[in-house]
Amino acid sequence: MTALVTGNRQHSFAERGLDLYETPACATEALLRAEPVPLDVWEPAAGRGAIVNVLRAVGHEVIASDIADYGFPLDFQRNFLTETEAPADVECILTNPPFKWAEQFVAHALELCPVVIMLLRFAFLESERRSGILEGRGLARVHLFRKRLPMMYRDGWNGPKASSAMAFAWLVWRRDHTGPAIINRISWK
Repeated sequence: MTALVTGNRQHSFAERGLDLYETPACATEALLRAEPVPLDVWEPAAGRGAIVNVLRAVGHEVIASDIADYGFPLDFQRNFLTETEAPADVECILTNPPFKWAEQFVAHALELCPVVIMLLRFAFLESERRSGILEGRGLARVHLFRKRLPMMYRDGWNGPKASSAMAFAWLVWRRDHTGPAIINRISWK
C-alpha cells in the first residue's frame, strides 16, 4: 500500500510524513466508558497529546513518547519500534498508531506489554497477512464505533474538511485472553 484514502483524496506516504493524525477526544472518552483501562499506560505515538490529555484528566498515569517533537511535553523522544522494553510499571500500551506502521506497532506492543489497546481502521481485521497478531495472541475485544468518528486530519492539513469515510474501532489485546474476540458497538456521543 502506498497511500491512505481519506475522503476522496489519497495521500502518498511522502505527503503523510510521520503519519500524525490526532485522535478526537470523544474516541478516547468512548473507550474509557467501554473498557477497563489499566492505571499505568504508555502512549508511544503521543503526537500533540490528544490521548494522553484525556487519560490524565481521569487519573491515569501516562508515559508519553513519540518519534518526533510536536511541541507536547514528552517523557522521552524515541522510535517505539526500536524500544526493547516497556517503561517500569506500565501495564498497558494504548495508542492511535501511525497507519503506515500499524501492523508493526501492534506486533511490537504485544511483545512488550500484557495489555495493548490500539485505535485502528475496522478493515485492519480483514487481512490474512495479520493472522499472526489477530489470532491466538489474545485479541479480547473490538469496540467498533456505531457512527463514524469525526475526521482525523493529517498534521498540517490545510485542505477542505470532510466527514470521515472510514470505520474505526479500538482493538484490545490481553495476554491472558483465550477464545474469540467480543465485538462491542460503542458510541462516541
